[in-house]
Amino acid sequence: MARRARRLSWLRLLVGAVLLLPLVWAAWASLQPVDRIFAPVGAHYADSRDGLRFENYEKAMTRLPFLRFMLNSCVITLASTIGSVLSCSLAGFAFARLRWKFRRVAFVLALLTMAVPLNLILLPQFLIFERLGWVNTYKPLIVPHWLAASGFFVFLFRQAFLGTPKSLEDAARIEGATNWRLYWDVMLPHARPVVAVVAALAAVGSWNAFFAPMIYLSDFETYPASVGLRMFHVMEGTWPNLMMAAAIVSMGPPLLVLIVAQRWLLRRIDG
Repeated sequence: MARRARRLSWLRLLVGAVLLLPLVWAAWASLQPVDRIFAPVGAHYADSRDGLRFENYEKAMTRLPFLRFMLNSCVITLASTIGSVLSCSLAGFAFARLRWKFRRVAFVLALLTMAVPLNLILLPQFLIFERLGWVNTYKPLIVPHWLAASGFFVFLFRQAFLGTPKSLEDAARIEGATNWRLYWDVMLPHARPVVAVVAALAAVGSWNAFFAPMIYLSDFETYPASVGLRMFHVMEGTWPNLMMAAAIVSMGPPLLVLIVAQRWLLRRIDG
């Protein structure tokens, strides 16, 4: 057993090293001059007199308004994440704790939305948003998240609310709690791990979204970081060190979100 455990540990380390290798290379390349990146294998360390080029990050932030792109991503991600957590948790609460006609049919339909390809609804969505005058605004990127657009998130919240002890709901009902108070004061606090998971997935997904912003946004100043990286590749493609620096910076917020969410997931919920 001990030998098998050691083999599994080495296997995990090997897989982790393989997965981290591209990130390590990107971080290394972001601190190097261009000629050293394209140098033959074995020649990277032949001349280290220049040291690490931390000014690459400053150049990456100033060649294009990348800080503006980051701010745009923060606005879109924050609004989308809050909308996803609130709307999907409310929908999950309605499916789990409220009794209404065609509830099961509606839940099945909500799950079936996960099987609909994005390309199938892309054109109808664009036409609707164009009629509403939302093209070249953040509304197409934010408003759907406030309408419980993710069947997967609704499913997670429903399962979490179904696992809440019925005695807590009965006690709240006896004290005169309304459906809203039951949701906000009883159900949601006991679903904090799911809130953390949904918030993390929604935030990372919104931050990394590329296709939708490329379609709906045409003003250069409104681009998020994901589209900004593409513009960096188009306009500064001959400077891979600056591209890697911009990519490393754009990875910071979602990485921080995942770290915070992990802490919440590991935190024990009393009672």
